[in-house]
Amino acid sequence: MKKIAILGSTGSIGTQTLEVARENGDIEVLGLAAGSNIRLLEEQIREFHPRLVAVWSEDKAQELRVKIADTDTKVVSGMEGLLDVSTMSGTEILVTAVVGMIGIRPTIEAINAGKDIALANKETLVTAGHLIMPLAKEKGVSILPVDSEHSAIFQSLQGNEQKAIHKILLTASGGPFRGRKAEELLEIKVEDALKHPNWSMGQKITIDSSTMINKGLEVIEAKWLFGVDVDQVQVVVQPQSIIHSMVEYVDGAIMAELGTPDMKLPIQYALYYPERRYLPGERVDFWSLGKLEFEKPDMETFYGLKLAYEAGRTGGSLPTVFNAANELAVSQFLKREIKYLEIMEIIEDCMKAHKNIDNPTLEQILETEAATYERINSRR
Repeated sequence: MKKIAILGSTGSIGTQTLEVARENGDIEVLGLAAGSNIRLLEEQIREFHPRLVAVWSEDKAQELRVKIADTDTKVVSGMEGLLDVSTMSGTEILVTAVVGMIGIRPTIEAINAGKDIALANKETLVTAGHLIMPLAKEKGVSILPVDSEHSAIFQSLQGNEQKAIHKILLTASGGPFRGRKAEELLEIKVEDALKHPNWSMGQKITIDSSTMINKGLEVIEAKWLFGVDVDQVQVVVQPQSIIHSMVEYVDGAIMAELGTPDMKLPIQYALYYPERRYLPGERVDFWSLGKLEFEKPDMETFYGLKLAYEAGRTGGSLPTVFNAANELAVSQFLKREIKYLEIMEIIEDCMKAHKNIDNPTLEQILETEAATYERINSRR
């Protein structure tokens, strides 16, 4: 019986992780953490019977305690609650599916507690990869990627040496605005940006995909996960989202992982690695598919991707600025407080204003996040 805890259980990755647990029948869910969706969280508690559940707001936590008073599940709240779930005894794997930098501290504490990490929270490595990866090595903990692209790279590396990597070919769908120029994006509405052509994801990551900033975050994450330079990661637009990413080796051979756009595949692979299990669902039909397309990303229109490469090359605290500025800008766009193209403008402004810290501590990372938020909020 595989014993897991999930941070972000009511989100897209969290709910699909629970689907994998339900379909396999040999995963015991000991802990759950969620933001504010108490209705869904109650359903999850009644189905999976976790020992411990964390809710961010104490008011929501108290509401949940009343609703599940007939169960044996304990409810905690706030960051301390997240840390309790992350480090709880008995779990082998922590699935980190929360959105944003809130995932850093729980991930660090879980590693210190000897838990393997099924990582879907890319912001953790983008901002604190220099802390996370050495700590995982020191503690003998595995970081198992859940993002479809990084899982594809991880799978393409099996049986090969990391030092034999020439470059990583990180694929992108191009999002809903592929092929458009800046003047065509001036009046983009929230509803337009949330219409991803291939993937079903949460709101924040869907907006990030539309701006290609999600791919920029993945470039920086790949640097840390696979021990490569940022410039060894080449973004390739693959509109059908059938090739999930590739690795080119020093001898010119290229290994790729292909499949239908289904997040349950990388989730299940991370939970059972190195075992492969049957996964119900559609399969790629190459006779019907006919061909695969490839394009160069437009880093002039979608210059957030260019900014990500700059942040990744520079390192230090600059990736935190890139990530934090994007988080708040996307939140403002979703609230209809700013226009679509202002997302990239805000990120660029914050990066230009920042005085970089070469090897930031966790405290300095969080201070940088706060300072970035303060700069953005002062614009209003």
